[in-house]
Amino acid sequence: MIRSFKSKALAELWSTSKTKKIDGRMHARILRRLDALDMAAAPDELNIPGFNFHLLKGFNTSRLTLHITGPWCITFAFRDNDAVEVDLEQYTRIGNYGKYFET
Repeated sequence: MIRSFKSKALAELWSTSKTKKIDGRMHARILRRLDALDMAAAPDELNIPGFNFHLLKGFNTSRLTLHITGPWCITFAFRDNDAVEVDLEQYTRIGNYGKYFET
């Protein structure tokens, strides 16, 4: 279950199925991944073909990622069977905490 979001834009998309702060061409892909994340009781349940699920390497190895498209991904931590601090990040800029949407 998704317990918390770091990204206000991602939280808005999850709660309303729309937001102007994230490119509309990615909404469906993001929502499919959020649905899977919300249903998962353990990280291994997210090892779904096409999601490119894996642990982040480098600065924060406690976070996991699901690929969206191009360099964009959903990052999160898993605590007590829940996804927390769910964020939307540009994969090539995660180390710099880069975002591609309005905050």
